[in-house]
Amino acid sequence: MTVPGCGLDLAEPAFVANPYPALAELRARAPVQWHEASRRWLTFSHGTADEVLRHRRLGRLWADRTPLDRFELFNVLHRHQMMENEPPEHGRLRRLVAAAFSRGHVERLRPRVAALADGLLGRVDPAGFDLVVDYAEPLPVAVIAELLGVPEVDRPLLRPWSQAIVAMYEASPSEPTTVQAIAASRDFATYVRGLVLERRAVPGPDLISDLVAAQDGPARLSEDEVVASAILLLNAGHEASVNAFGNGAVAVLGQPALAASMAARPDLVPGAVEELLRFDAPLQLFERTAMADVVIGDVTVRTGERAVALLGAANRDPTVFERPDQLVLDRDPNPHLGFGVGLHFCLGAPLARMELAIAWQVLLDRFPRLALTAEPVRRPGFVLRGYASVPVASVRPERAPG
Repeated sequence: MTVPGCGLDLAEPAFVANPYPALAELRARAPVQWHEASRRWLTFSHGTADEVLRHRRLGRLWADRTPLDRFELFNVLHRHQMMENEPPEHGRLRRLVAAAFSRGHVERLRPRVAALADGLLGRVDPAGFDLVVDYAEPLPVAVIAELLGVPEVDRPLLRPWSQAIVAMYEASPSEPTTVQAIAASRDFATYVRGLVLERRAVPGPDLISDLVAAQDGPARLSEDEVVASAILLLNAGHEASVNAFGNGAVAVLGQPALAASMAARPDLVPGAVEELLRFDAPLQLFERTAMADVVIGDVTVRTGERAVALLGAANRDPTVFERPDQLVLDRDPNPHLGFGVGLHFCLGAPLARMELAIAWQVLLDRFPRLALTAEPVRRPGFVLRGYASVPVASVRPERAPG
């Protein structure tokens, strides 16, 4: 059998701006193809992406970046994360964080999320504001910071550190990007270690206190594992939410009738959140490594080779989703892969769903008629897909809240 291959350039600006036509064309050619530039198998269909995410012979195996002396600060944050490990390490770390979430941290934040959202919108000028800068970014940063117990005065530090680190996940990070990521890894870890020391002395009703308690308990977590787990939660806990909201806002505001439907029918919002996650996925790919030969689709991924689930391509597979390139706010069923599946299913999915639904409800309650006032500005990366700026305005005077 001829091995299918593709010459896709994941960093090409036109592709990054709108990858979906190219992904559809490649999906029609073959569901799994070899990508020589990255030496990886890429999956383009929902079924093959689902296989990659679920198959137990495909593992999430961290490989340290080299040279080791230069990248140690970056590597140590990833080497000890649950997302970059397989059982038994993955299970030990995930159980710890899952137990903390099950203590009710997410539900206790529900009224606080609404209050934070309302407060942020109360400070904007309805005649013109940036939906990302003024709302979509600060809201999830504040939420995850409250969950972990980061003091309010320190919260402006988090987003720059996070963005510097996750920029390394793109296909070919530049030297300036690398320098910034290493510095951010150092500063972020130093800061979180300070919080760990504080919580050990004076525990609070927050997730870092729970992590510290587990470090001192039978789970026997190392300090590096506590710090890495906290930083993973801080990064993942807001990065996807910012991008999901921004991507969704541009999609909805580009079709005023859909925005009007969401404003008039709050019952549509939870389903709309799922559809917006499907329509323009904030995370476009997830990589795994073959721990033994495994067949995905019609190809054999050999031991040591890497396979990539292209989530955005999977979420627009016409064999699974009718009218895949259209927004259908009440789509049901909607088996999108935005949160992954299997062992590495996103632990923060309940928090993200709650946060996004409240963010939309509060926004549409206060400003039921928003319009784009300028072309939104995309971030340059493909892997983490989002907007840097979404300028909007309310098209008529709105009522005061309350």
